[in-house]
Amino acid sequence: MEGGDRSGAGAGAVGSPGSLGLRVGQAVFSSASLLFMSVGVEFFSNTAFCFLVTIMGLVIPWSCTLAMIDLYSVFLGCPFRVPSVMVIVAVGDWVLSILSFAAACSSAAVIDLLIEFHGSHCSPRFCGRYQLSAMMAFLSWFLTAASAIFNLWFMASRW
Repeated sequence: MEGGDRSGAGAGAVGSPGSLGLRVGQAVFSSASLLFMSVGVEFFSNTAFCFLVTIMGLVIPWSCTLAMIDLYSVFLGCPFRVPSVMVIVAVGDWVLSILSFAAACSSAAVIDLLIEFHGSHCSPRFCGRYQLSAMMAFLSWFLTAASAIFNLWFMASRW
């Protein structure tokens, strides 16, 4: 076809196996980030850490819900192509992508400052967990951004 195959799902658009993989990855990395940050109760003392916990707490249900939609679409073979819902998914992915990136960056900056003070404000055990949490948040952000780009690309090519 001239304009490409418009009947199938995009590489990572909602309802495709690629999207299912991205959503599962988002949920896993967001859960890991939340787990590493929440193991130590000391995270409440820093606003950036609270922001990270809040955003990861939003990414998990978003990703799990869309993973269930993808699972339904992939296993039943019926593509998910409701234009208004596709717009909501694309906008939701972009918003969560930006918020995830902001939370991961702010947490990484605070961790860097805490370590710069030679651990006087953060025990090595907790700083290591916080670093892992920020790393998992960056990985979750990367997958969320990829998902947003794929959905926007699919919508632009479809309509």
